[in-house]
Amino acid sequence: MSHHRFDPEKASLLLNPERKEKLPPDQILALLELKKGDIVADLGSGNGFFTIPIAQKTETTVYAVDIEPKMLDGLKAYASQEGVTTIRPIVSDLTEMAIANQAVDKIFSSLVMHEISDLEKAIQEMRRILRPNGKLLILDWEAVDMNEGPPLSVRIPSDKLKAVFEGQGFYVEKRKINEGIYALKMSMLEK
Repeated sequence: MSHHRFDPEKASLLLNPERKEKLPPDQILALLELKKGDIVADLGSGNGFFTIPIAQKTETTVYAVDIEPKMLDGLKAYASQEGVTTIRPIVSDLTEMAIANQAVDKIFSSLVMHEISDLEKAIQEMRRILRPNGKLLILDWEAVDMNEGPPLSVRIPSDKLKAVFEGQGFYVEKRKINEGIYALKMSMLEK
C-alpha cells in the first residue's frame, strides 16, 4: 500500500478555526463515548486538534502518538497554552508503539490511516494496546476526488478499510462525517 505523509511545515493549518466547522471535535468525539477517567491513545495526534479536547473530557492520561517530532512539539505548546498536563507524547509510527498491552480504554485516530506503511501490523498493534471491551474511532478521507486532503491514489475507500478491520476481529459501524471524510466506530469482537 502506498502512503503519503502530512507535511509538518503546514501544521498551523490543522488548528485553523475553519477546521472546527468541518470537523467539530465535540460532535466527532461524542461517537467515541468518552468518559472521565478513560485512558486514550490518539494515533497520529499531530499538534493536538483532537488530543486537547480528548484530554479535557477524560482528565487522565492521553497517549499522543505521532511519527513527526515537530508535530508533538506543537502539541506540547498547545497543551501548555490550554493548561492540559495529562498528555504523554510518544514519537512513533503506529506499528510499534511504546504503550503497554491493554493499557487504553479508547483509541482515536484522525486522517492518518492512509499514511501507514503496514496497515495490518498497525491494526494488530491497536488490538494489543486496547483493553477488552475497548472502543476505537477512526476518521479518514473517503476515496473521492476533492480539493483538500491527500491524493486520491492513496486514500482508502471506507468499505475497504471497514473490511480490513472486520478481518482483524472488530465490529465496525461506518458513519459519514462530511462529503470527504468518514468515521469507523469500532469495538473488538469477543474471542
